[in-house]
Amino acid sequence: MNDKALSEVTALELRDRLASGAMSAEALARLYLEQIAAREPEVQAWAWLDAEHVLAEAQQLDQRRLSGAPIGPLHGLPVAVKDIIDTARIPTANGTVLDEGRVPEQDAFVVSRLKAAGALIMGKTVSAELAFMGPGKTRNPANLEHTPGGSSSGSAAAVAAGMVPLAIGTQTGGSIIRPASFCGVVGFKPTFGCIPRSGVLSQSPSLDTIGVFARTTEDAAMVAEVLYGHHESDSATSLTPFPRLLDTARAEVPVKPSFAFVRTPYWEQADGEMQQALEELVDFLGEQCFEAPLGGLFAEAANARERINLAEMARNFHHYETRGLDRLSPEMQDALQRGNQIPARDYLSAMDVPRVLNAGLDEVFERCDVILTAAAPGAAPAGLTSTGNAIFNGLWTLCGNPCITLPVFDSGSGLPMGVQLVGRRHQDGRLLRTARWLAAQIADANRGE
Repeated sequence: MNDKALSEVTALELRDRLASGAMSAEALARLYLEQIAAREPEVQAWAWLDAEHVLAEAQQLDQRRLSGAPIGPLHGLPVAVKDIIDTARIPTANGTVLDEGRVPEQDAFVVSRLKAAGALIMGKTVSAELAFMGPGKTRNPANLEHTPGGSSSGSAAAVAAGMVPLAIGTQTGGSIIRPASFCGVVGFKPTFGCIPRSGVLSQSPSLDTIGVFARTTEDAAMVAEVLYGHHESDSATSLTPFPRLLDTARAEVPVKPSFAFVRTPYWEQADGEMQQALEELVDFLGEQCFEAPLGGLFAEAANARERINLAEMARNFHHYETRGLDRLSPEMQDALQRGNQIPARDYLSAMDVPRVLNAGLDEVFERCDVILTAAAPGAAPAGLTSTGNAIFNGLWTLCGNPCITLPVFDSGSGLPMGVQLVGRRHQDGRLLRTARWLAAQIADANRGE
C-alpha cells in the first residue's frame, strides 16, 4: 500500500485510488484476502467466504472500469454482509442450523444497492443465532478470550481485524453499537426506517434496523448513503429524498456543537472505567456539554423494548419453533416461550411507549446537537458464552434515533471502549458531522499530550 499499511488507509482513500485506476479491484481484494488468511483462523468472523468467487467478481469490476463504463461510488470496495441478509446464489443461514444450506434466489435490497454502487461483496459474516443472543463462533480481535458482542459479531470483528474496510450489520437491541464498542470500530445505526429491510431476516419489525461498520465516521457515511431508500415491501420506509450523508459528515460545523450528557436510568450498570471515561470527556467538552437527566417513563424503556421484541419474535420465528425447537439454543427457546406468553394488551401498551419517550427526547434535542452517553457498560466481557449487555442501546433502538459509536476510550486492560452519540430522528447527517468533529477534537488532544 505504498506509504501506508492496509489497516491505516480509509475506505475513502481506497475509493479514490480505485476510481482513478491507481489500484485495481483485484489487487485490493488480494490484499484483503491475505489479511483474512492471516487472521480468520483465530478470529472466525466469516460464515461464508470463497476467494475464487471474490477475485472473479473483482476482475469483472476492473473490466468495467477499463471499458469506460460508468462506475459507482463504491467501485471495488470490499464489503462484508451479515449472514441474515439475503445474497443471491450465496448461502444465507441466519446463524441457525435450521437454515443450514439455505441459498436465496434474490439479493436483499441493501445487497442490490451495494452491487449497483460497485461494491465488492466479500462474503457473509457470522451472526448470533437468528440475530438474537446465542453467540456465534467469532472472537474479539482485540483479545480472543473476550466476546466481540452481537448479534453482528462477524461484521464488527471483520472490520476490526482489518479483513474488510466496511461491513453491514443489523440492530434490534444493541447489535451494531455494542459490538463496535467492544471491537474498537465505528458503528452507525441510522434512523429507523431509512434503510429498507427487504430480504433481511425479520425478528422484530418495530425495531429491526440496518447499519454499518467502518473505521471512520466518513467511511460509515459513505457506505450508509447508498443504502438509504424506499421499498414497497417495507412499510417503515418512505419516499422522502435520501440525505447526502457523506457531504454533510465532511462539512465544517457552522458553530461548535453542543452535547447533552445522558446517563440514562441504567447508569449504575456501567462499570467504573466507562463512568470515569465519560465524565472526563464531559469535562473536556466544558461549556459545550450539559447534563440532561431522563426520568419518568424512561426507566420503563428497557422493559417495553423487550416486550415488543419478544412478542414480535415469537410471531415471526414460529416456523422455526415448529420446525425444530429442540435444535435452537436454550436462550432462543426461553425467548420464544416468554414471547408466546405476552398478553396482547401488554404488547400494545409497550408500542405506545416510544411516542411518549420521543416527546421527552425532543425537548432535550431543542437544547443540543446530539446526546452523549455510554455505548456499552464497559469493555468486552471475558468469555464467549454471552454477547454482552445492550442496556445502553435499547432505548435508542426503541425510539428510532440514529446512533454512532466512536472508539475513543481504552480500558485498563487495553480493550477498546466506545462513546455513543445519539441524534434526533431524521437528522442522521447532523449526527455524523458532529461525530466527525468530536473524533477530530479528541485525536488532536491526544496528539498534544
